[in-house]
Amino acid sequence: MNKIEVNHLTKIFGSHPQQGLERLKKGEQKSEILEKTGMTVGVNQASFAVKPGEIFVIMGLSGSGKSTLIRLVNRLIEPTDGEVLIDGEDITKMDKKSLINTRRKKLGMVFQKFGLLPHKTILDNVAYGLEIQDVSKEEREKKALETIEDVGLKGYENSYPSQLSGGMQQRVGIARALANDTDILLMDEAFSALDPIIRSEMQDELLKIQDKLDKTVLFITHDLDEALKLGDRIAIMKDGKIVQIGTSEEILENPANDYVSNFVKDVDRSKVLEASHVTKKPKVVLSYKDGPRVAVRKMEEAGISSIFVTDKDKNLKGLLTIDDAVKAYQNNISMEEVLISDDIYTTSPDTPLNDLIGVAADVKYPIAIVEEGKLLGIVSRVSILSGLVLGKEKDEVGTV
Repeated sequence: MNKIEVNHLTKIFGSHPQQGLERLKKGEQKSEILEKTGMTVGVNQASFAVKPGEIFVIMGLSGSGKSTLIRLVNRLIEPTDGEVLIDGEDITKMDKKSLINTRRKKLGMVFQKFGLLPHKTILDNVAYGLEIQDVSKEEREKKALETIEDVGLKGYENSYPSQLSGGMQQRVGIARALANDTDILLMDEAFSALDPIIRSEMQDELLKIQDKLDKTVLFITHDLDEALKLGDRIAIMKDGKIVQIGTSEEILENPANDYVSNFVKDVDRSKVLEASHVTKKPKVVLSYKDGPRVAVRKMEEAGISSIFVTDKDKNLKGLLTIDDAVKAYQNNISMEEVLISDDIYTTSPDTPLNDLIGVAADVKYPIAIVEEGKLLGIVSRVSILSGLVLGKEKDEVGTV
């Protein structure tokens, strides 16, 4: 089951929203409805689903409807039409008591402005949501301390908000949301008020927290780089509508329309594309049980001067050069004695290409892509550069 499911969600601001809704259903645009009726379409029939443990990013320019949408998801704003299912329950149909209970138990909210209580310590700020729920002081302080440590603020629990930097204050805001132990985090432009360096650090911190706690995150931003860095999937909004949903790669490679194309045309692809996108299977691989004579023959047939060696379970054991293979054969030396392992650079398939550009220029041999010890493929310097250049050319051709 999806953690969040939004179906045809619509919000029209004005005195007669149902009339505006009828106009929308007849195909009138946001600008037409505003001109004819004075009503504003905040969100226009938005539909999407968020899986458990997913970071789902909604992005768009100012006025696109993204912040209105997240407030509809926890019903801080009443929708004009549509439904919002949290763990299968439609919160648009809940009474006040059920809604409050759902917010407390399932939805943690982190805003752009930290909203900390200046007269309370960091510990008391983080524990505040639990205090409202009448959790005992001992229990809430224990949970708050655990959460403070999770966000990297151990030692600051007795400090006050004014004594912390902006980035640290936002960590407190995240800790407060986490302390309630909700499965879902709703984050509305949470890092937008921070300077670029602190913002990047907070993005990294969120990814670390997510890796540890596996929350479901609905994240709102106007920054494409932030969306590409954080999002498992991204929804792009314009004029209240969701115009495309996809992974970073899907949006970069196949933008849905000119609006999305213009958004992504200047993206640094090296920060988005991963090693897996340019990984190739090696022409040949040597089994660990094969001897140097077999190695020489395989390299000769493939026209290569080195070969990766794996065991029967495809675990990478090292690399053998043609010179060392010949030496081992002529001098009756075991292959294990001439196998190279220290000079091989290995990395995971999800490593950003940006991290491999400098590495590829320095290493002697292709980069080995390894997951749980198994050799998945190799990446050469040519593959990295061509992946970036050809992708950029594709973008440029698409915008002619």
